[in-house]
Amino acid sequence: MADEETQGRRLQVANARAEDSGRGLARLSRATMQTLGLAEGDIVEIVGKRSTGARAVLPYQEDEGLELVRLDGLQRANAGVGSGDFVEIRKIETKPAQRVVFAPAQQNLRLQGSRQALQRTFAGRPVSAGDVIATVGQQQVDRGEMPQQLRQMLAAPAYALQEIRLAVVSTSPKGIVHIDADTEIELLPEYTEPKEARRADVTYDDIGGMASTIDQLREMVELPLRYPELFQRLGVDPPRGVLLHGPPGTGKTRLARAVANESDAEFFLINGPEIMGSAYGESEKKLREIFEAAQKAAPSILFIDEIDSIAPKRGQVQGETEKRLVAQLLTLMDGLESRTNLVVIAATNRPEAIDEALRRPGRFDREIIVGVPDERGRREILGIHTRGMPLGDKVDLAELARTTYGFVGADLAALAREAAIEAVRRIMPKLDLAAGTIPPEVLDTLSVTREDFLAAIKRVQPSAMREVMVQAPNVSWDDIGGLDDAQMRLREGVELPLKDPDAFRRLGIRPAKGFLLYGPPGTGKTLLAKAVAREAEANFIATKSSDLLSKWYGESEQQIARLFARARQVAPCVIFIDELDSLVPARGGGMGEPQVTERVVNTILAEMDGLEELQSVVVIGATNRPNLIDPALLRPGRFDELVYVSVPDEGGRRRILGIQTGKMPLDEDVDLDELAKRTDRFTGADLEDLVRRAGLFALRESLDVKRVTMGHFEKALTESRASVTPEMEREYEAMASKLKQDAMKIDPIGFIAPGMLHPRGPKGQE
Repeated sequence: MADEETQGRRLQVANARAEDSGRGLARLSRATMQTLGLAEGDIVEIVGKRSTGARAVLPYQEDEGLELVRLDGLQRANAGVGSGDFVEIRKIETKPAQRVVFAPAQQNLRLQGSRQALQRTFAGRPVSAGDVIATVGQQQVDRGEMPQQLRQMLAAPAYALQEIRLAVVSTSPKGIVHIDADTEIELLPEYTEPKEARRADVTYDDIGGMASTIDQLREMVELPLRYPELFQRLGVDPPRGVLLHGPPGTGKTRLARAVANESDAEFFLINGPEIMGSAYGESEKKLREIFEAAQKAAPSILFIDEIDSIAPKRGQVQGETEKRLVAQLLTLMDGLESRTNLVVIAATNRPEAIDEALRRPGRFDREIIVGVPDERGRREILGIHTRGMPLGDKVDLAELARTTYGFVGADLAALAREAAIEAVRRIMPKLDLAAGTIPPEVLDTLSVTREDFLAAIKRVQPSAMREVMVQAPNVSWDDIGGLDDAQMRLREGVELPLKDPDAFRRLGIRPAKGFLLYGPPGTGKTLLAKAVAREAEANFIATKSSDLLSKWYGESEQQIARLFARARQVAPCVIFIDELDSLVPARGGGMGEPQVTERVVNTILAEMDGLEELQSVVVIGATNRPNLIDPALLRPGRFDELVYVSVPDEGGRRRILGIQTGKMPLDEDVDLDELAKRTDRFTGADLEDLVRRAGLFALRESLDVKRVTMGHFEKALTESRASVTPEMEREYEAMASKLKQDAMKIDPIGFIAPGMLHPRGPKGQE
């Protein structure tokens, strides 16, 4: 290594973007590169607690003029520094490596692979003994004005279908060297224990979609562990604990590991159920021992996973063991002597089940919600999980992020894994399983395509939706005919605000919260709801009154509250309630029934227009008896839009017949226009029945029949009838004109007529 005495530059470290992770880059300002005499692609030495090498590249657009260096998590670990620390940057001239020995950087991983593949993947990469580096594939990143040579280096093919981290065991010559075409590569099959204590198994680069959460956690955890003197100078105790809560699979445990690694602290893990002992006092003893070990190893982080299992509410548990364990945990969190350099992080997806005494300042000082990622967060997470993948040209991660609404980090990891398995399935016929090894040329042609991801999406469901998941609707607007007015109102009321909420914010108006589809039976109300859920690219929860009503007191209201809570969690979401009149009838007409439905109406009113806003959640109700629904639901702010789904006119019937006969081989003499004229007052369901009967008449003549003729339709017409009579049609039209006016005439006491109020029974029964 020449030029060792070159003047260096002291710079503060900042995190790199996820797409730069594992690529060995250091992003420096133009002024710094000019001062150090660097051209883009030159190798620099980064000196922290230890030295490591990187290739200097230009900064992100937003960093222009800022004097900092952006490094990924692996390089920060290799240099022994964290985000916010200072490092020295020097320009160096490196020699090509004659020999480099790699080993897996994690336990329980055996590697057998092509040395040539490793050589191609790490071509031009600066390495030194003790570094941990990653195999990453070509990412979809705009590389700007990057030199062609560096562009080709970063576009190296991936070594495998996943990102693999390798430790550099030794290099020849020693120091910082770079790998070239003549470098001899050796890959040890098994993990070797590194001499350095610093770990790089999980860093902030491995966590996507939670930048604000990481910032909150860093100021609560990293600052007290790395700079305790700050709090001593201010004369206050550092924060003692942080509670992470949110849906399963959002990355709470992973986040705690990343914080421990980045703050260079010892990591102690308590899995809730593991410390429960059978003997008296055994559980408390185990807990005390772990706290004592963590205090001795300070600075350290003690992570309690699934804390609700060891610290439940004492008033709600029967066993004495749990109560003593909670009391022991409270004592340890307070501590007789002040705990320095020890932070307790706990994670749970049931914060309401934890004892209240733990949720106060001095124990868990802050509660941080780790929520379901938004579209931008999903894009980051997909980028992380596809880092090691050779992606096909048509793979658009932004498109995948847009369509994977409701997915948490664990779901997106499963999606990437399923897509990789699809790619492996495709090459299975080329593999000779008897040989035991895969030819390098087969591995080189392996890539994960857009079709692999689309096939994987069908198999992976959002984990938060599994209890209420229905099959994703496969009905599009093209499958619906004769409902143009209803279709237009649903598109502008549901699809537009879910797909483009900024347009509504710009005009200062709120989107509709609910739509009530009403009309005669068989006109396509349920079909409309399915189509709008698919076209709006939203999660779809379908429910009916039998799912929500229960014989147990208070359980119906709980079911509804749970339904709306789940919908908020996986927003954007469409809740569809069929046969709404049976769930929310007008209050005050119970006459001896235990008023279950009245309490259900009250709960739905509170959920739709209560203190907790419905953000990106739309409720669609369908009924053919709107006059039975409680009028309080039919006002703006609840069901904003009352959409009358009428019997189709002649043009609508023609379109419905065209859709229904789309897959039917029709004879030339079949005149759909004539059939549309002769099916007055037929609903969509009636027309579907007509087409089905025509097909059945054709099959009766011969099982080998090739076409359906007009004669078959004539026979079907004799057995089909319109389910809507002229009287029904007039009644519904009169109802449509009066419904909104009636909704405004709500009795101030909620339609309870005099004499219907009855006293409570002796035991408080209604």
